[in-house]
Amino acid sequence: MITFVIIEFKRDKNVSVIDQGYAYLALLLNNKADFILLYNETGEKKTLRKNEVDWSQSRVIFISPSFTTYQRKAIEFRDLPIELWEVEIYSNNTILFNHIRSPEKSESVNKISQRSEVVRTVNKQVKVFNEEDHLERNNDTIHRLYKELKELILSISIDIHIKHKAKYIAYIHKTNFVDIVVRKSDLTLYLNMEKGKLNDPQNVARDVSNVGHWGNGDYEVKVKDSTDMGYILSLIRQSYENN
Repeated sequence: MITFVIIEFKRDKNVSVIDQGYAYLALLLNNKADFILLYNETGEKKTLRKNEVDWSQSRVIFISPSFTTYQRKAIEFRDLPIELWEVEIYSNNTILFNHIRSPEKSESVNKISQRSEVVRTVNKQVKVFNEEDHLERNNDTIHRLYKELKELILSISIDIHIKHKAKYIAYIHKTNFVDIVVRKSDLTLYLNMEKGKLNDPQNVARDVSNVGHWGNGDYEVKVKDSTDMGYILSLIRQSYENN
């Protein structure tokens, strides 16, 4: 599935990123056919059909050398479809991107949706997923297993961040290195490595290079309990180092 992302390089620090971001999303969602037509006219890939677009994952990304305290505070909602990225260029031409993140236990954007018809309309079509969305329909055993695995993965490096997608939870360094699908009976992991590159002497990982699946990579690992967690972490670490 393809998702449209609107990116703006900001210079004006006095504009509300909430109002502007939702205005852009409303424009996108009210003119879907025009955006698909524009994509097909300018894109190099095959013709895009409307059922190949996941509109629920539409996003707005603002990039700026800096944001005001007000703008930073304005995005402190756990399910806001708007991202702020600060960019800084150093004298050696190194470019640093800093993603300004919301607190993990921040409130829902629905708190402000009652004040704005635009926000209310966009939120009916756009969905930002969080950890609760993946865990709420599963039992306590799976919850504990996921929490344990999460802590182990995050112990690999302080540079790892998490994104909650519609179908899986992505652990990202420079790109996704492991994606986790939370199921009722297990955690299904997808390691982002090409077939033949994973050192797996216990043959725990399944080759899914020719099988449709939600996560990234050619290897699938099922986790049903904590028994082999150390070995599974070694496989995840390989994917981290590979990416």
